Amino acid sequence: MKFKFEKLLIWQRAMDLGEKLNTLAYENFPKHELYNLSSQLSRASDSIALNISEGAILQSKAEYRRFLGYSIRSLAEVVTCLHKSKRRNYISENEFNSFYEECFNLMNMTIAFRNKVE
Repeated sequence: MKFKFEKLLIWQRAMDLGEKLNTLAYENFPKHELYNLSSQLSRASDSIALNISEGAILQSKAEYRRFLGYSIRSLAEVVTCLHKSKRRNYISENEFNSFYEECFNLMNMTIAFRNKVE
């Protein structure tokens, strides 16, 4: 691995989550959601890893913390999209719970990592 962010567990998990949610959004949601909830969920989930990597490159520690904060905010957006998906019956309760737990764990890991960046 050539970039330091590629070694970060939070980046690796964010990458995995983004791929799973992208598949969910574009393969399981109705076509009329393509430019609405599907797109929003995909963009928000991709944004988690994108902000982790962007903050890690040539940034001050304060800037890095700011980008990690953006990742945490994107996680909150993903959780809201998951709630909307469940309410619209696009995902089951079990799918919701699984993704929710994954988001919660990643959020806590990212917050802990951000707290270590001084």
